[in-house]
Amino acid sequence: MKILFLTPELPYPPDRGASIRSFNLIKNLAPRHEIHLLSFSTKESALAEAGPLLDLCSQIETLPTPHRSTLQRLLSTFLSPLPDMALRLPSSEFEIKLRALLQEEDFDLVQVEAIEMARYIPTVIESHGPPRLIFDDINAEYLLQKRAFETDLRHLRWLGAVYSLIQWRKLRRYEAWACRRADQVVAVSEADKEALGRLVPGLPVSVVPNGVDTRYYQPAQGETDGSLVFTGKMDFRPNVDGVLWFFQRVWPLVKGRLPQARLLVVGRNPSPRLSPLLQDPRVRVTGFVPDVRPYIARANVYLVPLRMGGGTRLKVLEAMAMGKAIVSTSLGCEGIKTTAQELVIADNPSDFARLVIYLSGDEQRRKNLGVAARRLAKQYDWKVITPLLEQVHEEVA
Repeated sequence: MKILFLTPELPYPPDRGASIRSFNLIKNLAPRHEIHLLSFSTKESALAEAGPLLDLCSQIETLPTPHRSTLQRLLSTFLSPLPDMALRLPSSEFEIKLRALLQEEDFDLVQVEAIEMARYIPTVIESHGPPRLIFDDINAEYLLQKRAFETDLRHLRWLGAVYSLIQWRKLRRYEAWACRRADQVVAVSEADKEALGRLVPGLPVSVVPNGVDTRYYQPAQGETDGSLVFTGKMDFRPNVDGVLWFFQRVWPLVKGRLPQARLLVVGRNPSPRLSPLLQDPRVRVTGFVPDVRPYIARANVYLVPLRMGGGTRLKVLEAMAMGKAIVSTSLGCEGIKTTAQELVIADNPSDFARLVIYLSGDEQRRKNLGVAARRLAKQYDWKVITPLLEQVHEEVA
């Protein structure tokens, strides 16, 4: 098949959620299909630095990422009927290029990656002899904002609650609009599929979970150093909320029982809200690191203290593939078919702390969890996941 991918950012390097998913799907589709890519990029040299992506795709076109000021975002929050995510990537240049590609090439499928790109769905539909259209709704975004609103409301964070309430209501309309116009919608978890089904009853939705490269994320040899680690993009609201909850409610309980424990928060763009963590000498907020694997490898326990969000968390699959003992909230591991053999779950501070303390002191239990986690992660290898998408393509085409 000849497939055109539309992505909100050039999926290389694959160093954040959407780009990791897009890159690995393209990588595993490319040996059997002709892949074309139209994407946004924040710098002119990005295409020259796209590495293996250049070999995987028959054609790659990039256009400058549009910029919106803080004032524009603020005004649109209250004045526009569209959600913030629908307003992130408006580009007449992109639309012109897309129209030209659809006229020049005879694509079998166009795959729209993420809701930021949904604004270009009408352009595909209106093209002459339009190809079949797949909408990969990487998160059920309205559900994510609904959960963010509920969490902020419970904890009296009024500004965040108001923002999420507005976005939740706008996203219900916009996400439903996008889903109805696709020939097939793809979700990353059964929970997201059910959420989209509530949004649009009878909607055709196929589940293609997020995956992991189990050759890249391998169990490491050597001793752990007693640390506890969280990894993720640290200006992403669910990550910030989860780390703050752990630091404020769980970490004091852990420190009292584990005097040698250290907490590592690893990920780009730390939010200013994380500044209280910098006052604790036993906590390190790294900012960007070129490779998270050494930090995960040295840790005794991998933490997933998430209380909002959706989808299938790539960070959990990466830690599982590396054979780590994981303590997660129920929401944190949602979308992954885990049991008590692969990780342990706690949803209140005392239980979360108790499990972290217990695992930190029980090496054999950590090993047992890690072996089972690695075994399950292999079921989510991208080589296993990608054929699920190919099946969707074949059914739609």
